[in-house]
Amino acid sequence: MAKIIENHIGRRMIRLSSDDIIMVVQQYQQICRNKTLDFLSAKNILEDNLLYLPEEV
Repeated sequence: MAKIIENHIGRRMIRLSSDDIIMVVQQYQQICRNKTLDFLSAKNILEDNLLYLPEEV
């Protein structure tokens, strides 16, 4: 489960569990499959396809 770490000075940090990381990588692979991408191409594709981490209460 992702854990939000409050930072009152700047942006909050989100600590990811191993399950969260695997989920994000799987989503990335589905979005970018069958494509040879450089950094900027991958970044542009990901900007058009939002990834979300579920929050558990």
